Amino acid sequence: MKTKIQLSGYEMLEKQVNKSGNSGRVYVPIEWIGKKVKIILIEK
Repeated sequence: MKTKIQLSGYEMLEKQVNKSGNSGRVYVPIEWIGKKVKIILIEK
């Protein structure tokens, strides 16, 4: 079921999740280290 989500923020990236061991990984800019981010699944 899709849910409508509204967010306010400073920057947005659209990336694909890559396999990393037994989980997935998304790389973000080094400037984002230590910042709070939210990840939203946009397709099933």
